[in-house]
Order: sequence, then C-alpha cells, then structure tokens
Amino acid sequence: MKKISLTVLAVLMLTGTSFAISITQDNNVTTLANTILGSGITASNISYAGAAIASGTFTDGLSSGIGIESGVVLTSGNVNLIDNFNDSDNATGANGLTGDADLNALVSPYTTYDATVLEFDFTTTTGDLFFNYVFGSEEYNEYTNTQFNDVFAFFLDGINIALIPGTTTPVSVNNVNGGNPLGTDASHPEFYNNNDLTDGGPFYNFEYDGFTDVFTASAIGLAAGTHHIKLAIADSGDSILDSGVFIQEGSFSGTVTPVPEPATLILLGSGLAGLAIARKKMS
Repeated sequence: MKKISLTVLAVLMLTGTSFAISITQDNNVTTLANTILGSGITASNISYAGAAIASGTFTDGLSSGIGIESGVVLTSGNVNLIDNFNDSDNATGANGLTGDADLNALVSPYTTYDATVLEFDFTTTTGDLFFNYVFGSEEYNEYTNTQFNDVFAFFLDGINIALIPGTTTPVSVNNVNGGNPLGTDASHPEFYNNNDLTDGGPFYNFEYDGFTDVFTASAIGLAAGTHHIKLAIADSGDSILDSGVFIQEGSFSGTVTPVPEPATLILLGSGLAGLAIARKKMS
C-alpha cells in the first residue's frame, strides 16, 4: 500500500502541475521586439533574418519547467517542434540557410548553419541593460563535447554578453552540460537540466533534451546614446537537431526583472522525486 500511495501521489502532482509550453510561430519584428522590451528601453531599426518557422512567442513556460513564463523564442530550426512532451531525441527543422559570421567566430574551426538573428538599435534611460534567458538544445546529451556545438550569442555593440555566470565563457552546448555520457566530463553541470530520453527523461514538458538555468545578460554603465543588440542562434557542425533561446517577456530592461520561483516548479520537482522513490522501492 505504501508503494502505491507514493506512486499515486507523484502522478497526481505531475499531472496537476505540469503542462506543455505553448508556442506561437511569429517572425514579425515588431511583435518579437515589443514582447521582450521592458522599462527604460526604446528600440528602433528592428530587423529579422532567418526562417519564418524559426521564431515565435511562448507562454506556460513555468509549468513546463523552463523557469520563464513567457517571452520570445529564437531557434536554429522549427519552433513548432518545441511545444510537446519530449518524445524524440532528434527533433529537427533543417531550414537550408547559412550560418552567421559572428557565431562562426565563437565555434571556430566549425561552421554554423540555419542562423536566426533578431537585431535592433536601442537607448536606455538608466545607462544599464538586463534581460533573462534560457538556452535549450536537442544536441544534449549525446552530442555534447563534439563539433555539433550549437551556439547563440547576444552581441551588444559587437561584444557577446551571453556568458556563463561568473565567467567570460559563452553559453553553448559544449560549455554548459551534464557530460557525455551524462555525468562524464561535464562543464558547469550546476547550471544544466537534463531532459534526455536516453538518460532517464523526459522530466520537463517540452521537447529539448536539455537546457540551462535562467541566466541574466547584463551591461552596466553604458555610454549615453544609441546602442545595438544582435540576438543570434545557429546550428554548429551541421544543420540538424534544433536549439533555441527563450528570452523573458519584458525583461530587456534598464532594471533587473526578477525571475519567480513558482510553487508549481517546487511541486513538480517533489512529484518527480516521489516517483523516483516509488520506483526504487518497487524494484
């Protein structure tokens, strides 16, 4: 009876708190920019380069487990593949597009493909810039530490500010992961969340096999005047297996936007832990 109770409790907690992320495909530059813009920021000269299916907006991110409720998602493939419980290790939207020269420099000697780029000029009334984001990929875990090092960057006046917290290292598959095999030769695993089907997953209600914690890109004490931001993502090494970056709604701001610690995520984690305990007891 005790084993059954634990299992039922876990299932109830999972089904009661976990819902798939909801994605709306959209490459309208005004929609994408306005969704992420927050207080103290004015944008102009907005442009988009990439496939129409590679970008969009999202909601229900907290209940799916990624740590951000809503915002914009830019991918190296197809946004329509993201919003389901992870049922594939190789979700791919190969768009037949070239990569990006700035991203190539980050993954040299490899080449990028299927780049998606949103960029615009902006001014900030505070002299500062902050925004919150999560990076996820289908390259995890089986292609970690290989040439298939899918990458993204936030180039502020030409300098990448999408960095691992406390470092000057860019965020990418090879730089934040749980290792390959999982637990072996990991890089910054404290910031990594495993969702891989072949490594015990899925644990979260969206497609990507792994993703980072919520990070904050920031720049303090910007000079007065207009600045330029380039938000870019691409496949590396080949054009298959998608990656995406999720940018929090309203967080591209002159002040810090808090990231909530929702009760739903705590319950989801508790439910998964309960299910794992029940399985151990039954085995």
